[in-house]
Amino acid sequence: MSMRISTSQLFQLGIKSVLDQQATVSKLQQQIASGKRIQSPADDPAGAVRILDVRQAIDTTSQYQRNINLARERLAVEDSTLDSSVDVLQRVRELAIQANNDTQSPQTRAAIATEIRQRLEDLLDLANTAGANGEYIFSGFNTKTQPFAVDGAGNHVYQGDQGQRFLQVSATRQVADRDTGADVFMNLATGNGSFAVGDNTANTGSGLIDPGSVTDYAALTGDDYRIVFSNGAADPSAPADQYEILDGNGNSLATAAYTPGAAIEFDGIQTRITGAPNHGDEFNVGPSGIQDVFTTVRDLAIALEGDNGTLQSRTRLHNATSQFLMNIDQAEDKLLQTRAAVGARMNVVDTQENLNEDFTLNLSKTLSSIEDLDFAEAVSLLQQQLVGLEAAQAAFVRVQGLSLFDYLR
Repeated sequence: MSMRISTSQLFQLGIKSVLDQQATVSKLQQQIASGKRIQSPADDPAGAVRILDVRQAIDTTSQYQRNINLARERLAVEDSTLDSSVDVLQRVRELAIQANNDTQSPQTRAAIATEIRQRLEDLLDLANTAGANGEYIFSGFNTKTQPFAVDGAGNHVYQGDQGQRFLQVSATRQVADRDTGADVFMNLATGNGSFAVGDNTANTGSGLIDPGSVTDYAALTGDDYRIVFSNGAADPSAPADQYEILDGNGNSLATAAYTPGAAIEFDGIQTRITGAPNHGDEFNVGPSGIQDVFTTVRDLAIALEGDNGTLQSRTRLHNATSQFLMNIDQAEDKLLQTRAAVGARMNVVDTQENLNEDFTLNLSKTLSSIEDLDFAEAVSLLQQQLVGLEAAQAAFVRVQGLSLFDYLR
């Protein structure tokens, strides 16, 4: 049984064949022009989905890289600020040691105090540093609020908060891009970090107490103590020859003869007192407190300005300088620790940047393997399709000429 095909069907089949070949050729030409194998999701649905996933991963990684650049810029500003702050404190330390020399006069100490107050202003300016975008780096989350100000009493107050902002630098890693001013400049331990010593402003002798050290941390009680000096004559103007250690409740812990420079030990604490304390002079030993670096520097200036040339004022200055040096050590240590932490974070972002670059490169290779065109194969196929198109066009022309009237004479 044979099937008859009408002339119109022949024409339709011929036109369809030509159009199909033209569509294939057009698609190949588009692929070659764009260099992309997949022109629409219909070309490869699974591949199109993978392309979207890979591109999203590349875009996300690019955002991580932008975050890394932001973190690096902010950490660099903080690192520079901390470095300059340490320089200021070291200069103040030099001035303190210079002023503590007994060759200085009240006038020269007053001049030194003037420079110390200028260095205090420099330190305040550094603590109020803002980044290129105008945000204060030590204000916590309150980046538009100046972190430090001076109140009517001359005290330095912190106006930021305790927030610490983090930036996402990879899918699983965040990096803090700043530290709070409260942690860096305000909450600093006094003394040696375990206890602090001090003299009594009513002392009349020349006794000097050193910062002391801990001999047994387990024995520390956290109590407040007084070391009270006396002599047999009970004469306030005469040097003392013994001392008594009293706890916070006034209970006597020990009484001993005074030998200048000899170790005084009790409850895990060791200190030394030199000079000639008078009868009734006393010294305080208590747990380390919290003090801001601005107060530490300001108190040194006040101590220098209070020198009037008398033995008592010089003794108070020497004791104040000793306390200052311990407190400034705590401040410098905190700045250096913070700077070390900043440096560690900068190393983290550098390492993560390299990891992100490698990850992006691998993603780009994967994307290329999915969507990029094999030009050699595509050009070869295009040539085949062009031959097929020419054949279809030629066949259509031949079919177009078929008619019985051509055979009638």
